[in-house]
Amino acid sequence: MLKYTLSRLLTFIPTFIGVTLISFSFIRALPGDPIVVMAGERGLSDERYAELATQYGFDQPIYMQFWDYLTGVLQGDLGTSFVTKRPVWDEFFTLFPATLELSICAMIFAIALGLPAGIIAAVNRGKFLDRALMSTALVGYSMPIFWWALLLIIVFSGNLGWTPVSGRIDLLYYFPNATGFMLIDSVASGQSGAFTSAVRHLLLPTIVLGTIPLAVIARQTRSAMLEVLGEDYIRTARAKGMSPGRINGVHALRNAMIPVITVIGLSVGTLLAGAILTETIFSWPGIGKWMVDSIFRRDYPVVQGGLLLIAVMVMIVNLTVDMLYGVINPKIRKR
Repeated sequence: MLKYTLSRLLTFIPTFIGVTLISFSFIRALPGDPIVVMAGERGLSDERYAELATQYGFDQPIYMQFWDYLTGVLQGDLGTSFVTKRPVWDEFFTLFPATLELSICAMIFAIALGLPAGIIAAVNRGKFLDRALMSTALVGYSMPIFWWALLLIIVFSGNLGWTPVSGRIDLLYYFPNATGFMLIDSVASGQSGAFTSAVRHLLLPTIVLGTIPLAVIARQTRSAMLEVLGEDYIRTARAKGMSPGRINGVHALRNAMIPVITVIGLSVGTLLAGAILTETIFSWPGIGKWMVDSIFRRDYPVVQGGLLLIAVMVMIVNLTVDMLYGVINPKIRKR
């Protein structure tokens, strides 16, 4: 198991360097001068422009700029925001709990509905229930996030008035944001109605963000279950009179979980990517909206640091998924 873990850890090094290069190049490929954007409508004299270029290192050759950035990253320094003058680390971890809370709820929503849907579809292969569930999953996977979000807002916020349009909690409630997780902090505050308000604000973003992973998990679960249900040991279990619930829920599902776990791990990247649109539409104060605002402001350190931190988190999740392979199927550890 140790050798297996070390081999996976070694892949971090080239991936990490590649991500730093991509994040560094991405923001510089966008049109617009960060110094001019910072100046706004005030304008800059040539002397002041040259002074700011020297201050932020833009007067150096591009390879030197990348080397300074990479050196700072390896030392744990992601830089300071051009706009807020705060360290990127501080801004990221101030806003990240909001994104993490939304992503966790979306993943729970996707797994809680996707796994049973896939299992039911596999057990009822070719029947009406199978076709209905997989058709619904295909529709859910095909819908653009922005269109789905706006549709839900029109129906549930505009027409029915059941859910708020934006934010994390009503302005009526104020309490210390100790953990950054609004559901936890609202309960800890002891204020009547605070938790309900937090849930109502979280409901639509969770559904929007979790719809695509739900569809992918359902379809992958069905495919993996169908493959396993055709194995000899499943037929043997049926011949011995074992109950369908035990066959499907224990023997078949456990062996079908490896590809499903892979999809769940890959869905983390999908959640973080989808969070950018979801947070922007619902004015959710997380890293997605923070990144979008920083791109428009050409805030190089924020965009570079944010992309790098998100990528590292996805890498860690993928490593965790690889470790789970070894737990579920011991044969994989020996490869």
